[in-house]
Formats: sequence, C-alpha cells, structure tokens
Amino acid sequence: MAAWSCADADALYGVSKWGSGYFSIDAEGCVAVSPLKDSVSIRIADVVEEAKNRGLRLPLHIRFQDILQDRVRRINEAFVEAIKESGYTNRYRGVYPVKVNQMREVVETLMDAGSEYGLGIEAGSKPELLLALSLHRNYEGLLLCNGYKDEEFMRFALMGRKLGKKVVVVAEKLSEIRALIDVSKEMNIRPLIGIRIKLATRGSGKWATSSGDNAKFGLSTVDLLEAVALLEAEGMKDCVSLIHFHIGSQIPDIQVVTRSVREGARFYAKLARMGCPVEYLDVGGGLGVDYDGSRSAVASSANYSLREYANTIVYGVKDVCDEEKVPHPTLVSESGRALVAHHSMIAVETFGRIKKLNTMKSPQIPKNAHKIVRDIMDVRETVEAGHYDEAFHDLVFYRQQAMTLFDLGYLDLHSRAIVESVSGEIATLIARFFETKPRVSDEIKELVASMKDQYLLNFSVFRSLPDAWALDQLFPAIPLRRLNEEPTHKGTIADITCDSDGKLDSFIGDGEHDSNFLWFHEFDGNPYYMGFFLTGAYQDTLGDMHNLFGRMDEAHVIVDPDEDSGWYIDETIEGDTIREVLEENEYSASEVVRSMKQQIEQAIKNDVVKPNEGMKLLAEFENGLKRYTYLSVSNPHA
Repeated sequence: MAAWSCADADALYGVSKWGSGYFSIDAEGCVAVSPLKDSVSIRIADVVEEAKNRGLRLPLHIRFQDILQDRVRRINEAFVEAIKESGYTNRYRGVYPVKVNQMREVVETLMDAGSEYGLGIEAGSKPELLLALSLHRNYEGLLLCNGYKDEEFMRFALMGRKLGKKVVVVAEKLSEIRALIDVSKEMNIRPLIGIRIKLATRGSGKWATSSGDNAKFGLSTVDLLEAVALLEAEGMKDCVSLIHFHIGSQIPDIQVVTRSVREGARFYAKLARMGCPVEYLDVGGGLGVDYDGSRSAVASSANYSLREYANTIVYGVKDVCDEEKVPHPTLVSESGRALVAHHSMIAVETFGRIKKLNTMKSPQIPKNAHKIVRDIMDVRETVEAGHYDEAFHDLVFYRQQAMTLFDLGYLDLHSRAIVESVSGEIATLIARFFETKPRVSDEIKELVASMKDQYLLNFSVFRSLPDAWALDQLFPAIPLRRLNEEPTHKGTIADITCDSDGKLDSFIGDGEHDSNFLWFHEFDGNPYYMGFFLTGAYQDTLGDMHNLFGRMDEAHVIVDPDEDSGWYIDETIEGDTIREVLEENEYSASEVVRSMKQQIEQAIKNDVVKPNEGMKLLAEFENGLKRYTYLSVSNPHA
C-alpha cells in the first residue's frame, strides 16, 4: 500500500473543496491559511502557539482580518466583471447586514475595506440602526433599514437623511408607509423609501420559509399598488427609490436565484413604467457558502460559484429591463454570510477520549461461569468462523438476556463485565466486516454507526457553533497538524457542557451523504488541536451562555510582508471571566463572595475547618472568579 500523504488528508477532510483558496494542507501536514491572493501561507498551529505565548488560552477564536478585505474585493469584482461583460448600463452596490456579525472588529474592518466600493450597511433593529449611523461614513454607500419599525425607528433613520446619508427606509408592510409619511412631514424631510415585495418564488434550503406567499415580511401586489397610490396622493411618489426582495439565507440552488431575480426585476420594471423613479433593485441576501465543499444543492453547500451568482443577477435584470424598455437600476445585494463566514475559525484542544470498546485484558472465565457467559464466548467463535449474520443475531439475543438476568439479580458484576467486554469485541468485528458493504440491514447499519469513540473537546457547542446544534449546520472540522500521518480512529465530538446535545456527530461526507464520524489520530502525548472553520457568520451573535461558558479568548491575525514570518497577531481580546458571566446574569460578584464568606465563617465557628484553612478557601474562591470559563487542560488525553 502507498504511504499516507497530505493529498490523502486533503481528500479525506475536503480542505481544498471548502477552503475557497484560503485554507490548505502544507507539506508538513499542517492546516495553513492564505488570507490574501498570492499571500503568505500561515500555519494555524503556529498562530495557536504564538497566542499562547501572548497569554491567551484555548479554546481560541482566531480572526483573519485580511480575509474580510478579500471577500469584499471578490464580491465587488465579480459584479463589476459581470456588468462589463453584459453591457449593463448601471453599477453595483453591496450592503453588509450587520445582524450576521455585529462584532466591532468585524464591522469596522468591512467598512474600511468597502470604502472604495461604496459598501453600505443594513440595520434591522433600533440598536443596529444607531450603530449603523455611527459607522456609516462613506456617504456613497447605502444605509438600509429593514425589519419592523416604529415611529422612533423612523425618526432615527430620517436623522441620517438630514445629515445627507443615503438612508433608505424599507417598508415591510403598508402601515409603515403611512407612518413614514407622517413622520417625514413632521420632520420636514423627504425620505428615501424602499418597498419590500413578496415574491411567488420560494427559496430552498433551511431558510426557504422566509420567502413565498407566507413570508413574514413584505407587501403583496395589492398592497404595493395601494402604497404607490397613497404616496402619489401625498406628492411623495418620487420618494420610492428602492425595490427589495429576499428569498432566504444560504441559498443552495442557483435556479432559485434565477427565478427570483427575474420576478423581482419584473416588479421593478412595472413600477418604473408607472412613473416611480426607482433607482435601486435590492436582491437581498442568500449568496451561499460551500460549507461541505460538495458544490451541490444541499443545505450546507451551493451549486454555483460567485461568478455564476453575479452573472445570474446581472444578466437576469438586464434581460427583463431591456424587454420592458426601462433603465437598468443600480443593483444591490445584502451578502452577509459570504462576506464574513471564511474569516473566522475556532481552535480547540482535545483533552480526552471515551472509548466505545473498553475491554477486559484476557478475561478469566471461571469453570462455574454462568451459562450466558459461555453463550457469549460461543458467539465469538461464530464470528471468528466468518458467520457474521448469525453472530450478529446471536449477539443481540444474548446481550439482552444478560441484561435481563442482571436486572433480576442472577448475574454478578464480574460476569456482566465479561459479557460487555466480549460483546464489544464481537460487535467491532461485525462492524468492520459490514462497514464497506453496500447493502446491509438497518440494524447492522445502526451497529456500524455506533462503533465510534467520543473525543472530548474543551469548548461549548452552544456558545461556539449554535447553528450546528439548532439547525444541523455542517462546519468543517479537522486536526490542525499531523495530517501527513494517517488517522486511524473514528470518532464523534463531545463538548464540556452538561447537556447530551453538546456534541457533533455529523460531518462532511462524500458530497452525497454526511458522515456520522470524523477521523482522528492516536494521541502521541502532545497537544492535539482541532479546528472548526467558516464560523464567522451568525455564530458570534447567536451563541448562548449554556453552563455559563462565556466568550473565548480571541486573536486577530494580519498579513505583513515586513515580518519575518509574514504575519503577526495584531490584537488580542481576553475572553469572559467567571465573574463577568455571573454579572451578565445579574449576580453581583461582591454578593457572591459575601455569601461564600458567611458560609466559611459558619464552618469555622462549627469547627468544620480551621480559621487559616477557611481564609485560604475564601481567597481561592475569590481568585476563581477571575478565571477563564473553560477548562485548564493540564493533563490532555487522560
């Protein structure tokens, strides 16, 4: 057999497929990142070690800020090229929806990178609007106001208009237009009005229900006509500047984009022919990220490239507008996931393994062993003789018999241990035989799927990968080094929360099916780092404090050719302490300490502990409030 190579590792973990040119495996078997086109290749394990030298701890959130810049460039250049090739007579303006990741370091980097492209920002709530107003400094870029709005929301938006910003209030329902008319008259400001329309076209993927007739947002055709009539009666028809539609996040199928864009363009064209001076056509978000690298129409992928996405929009709108003989509008998209997903990853340390097969070493079978023990030993002879189907059925029967006998008190602990040990060995042999067979029974499939170890990782799924828990979203997971060695163990991932859902048991598969296990290496005594990738969209903002695990330590990496290594850690952010997460949940740290002090004083009074010992306990408790919320892994793999 040929020796294991890094190419084999790439095929196994799919890095070159989901890495989008940013992530790869280098010649030494380490996962590397190239944040910019033709830029330096950075070993992620080196970033982890440098961060640890700077006092940071694992789990560690790593942001490659240059990827954010590159994503802005790639998306804008794709539209510019499509516009040039098609003869489209207007331009493209991107807008970042701040809900996708509101972290300061992310939004500010995007706004800086997007200044030359007129990148705008979108807000869907009053807090987001106030943030957007402060960050919106490029007045060529749009500031879009989506979501449901009250009059106060509209006043803040019109405040931006008074300052000369291109703030567009996008109406989600007819009553918002009536309210906007009243507020704008009161403030004596001509608003820029956008109208979100409901398309008949339905989306696909996990967020398909956000489009179609039953969508939460948007005006029906009847509402749209009434809105135009209302604005015309108020002398504000010329304020309609944008038509918007949205067919869902993470659209996996390009055909959905094609149909929705043409339908949305038809709405724009009909309004233009009615005399509405609409300047912008906003196609919403949905540009997919290929999380599993399969380039298919499954929920965790996308069956199209960025170039095809841009061409589909540009050519589709142009075709409809030319047919209707109306001007080409400025194209707007609200790609959030595609802008930020790639820039962020999480490095986690593996600190242990729960073995599925925990066998006794050379179990001694007593002469007077229970009959069920001898029966299980006979099953082992059956499987060793190659009768796998028969052995499987006997195994199921005798294991159940053994458990029943134990429940009734007829089987001692030593006999049960022998049954469990030998049963595990038999199950392993059966699983190995059937795992490559194309057609097996559901019962054997279940057995094969169950024969995996659990690897314990020092992180919280609920905090770091909430979409994996809530939506079965796949995120690439891979060891950060030793990829020039063949991994030999199948396993799933368990986090450190006290919840059975704190696990990952679905991973990138063969493109058609997800895999229910991941390949791991045998521990060699050194730290075993795992990386979770493409975590920049929504995971920061949706993560919760299950078990009071807080924000992780964070390192921001910048490419710099002047550095010997070609990169450096620009900024570090310490994660939450125990004190901070308690206070965020309205527990006063001083009150917590005072309560503990009272209990220790009572223990001293009752002579449970000595005074000196009690004061040491109190000091240790107070110091504990300053600690990281995650484990300190001092004895990995134990």
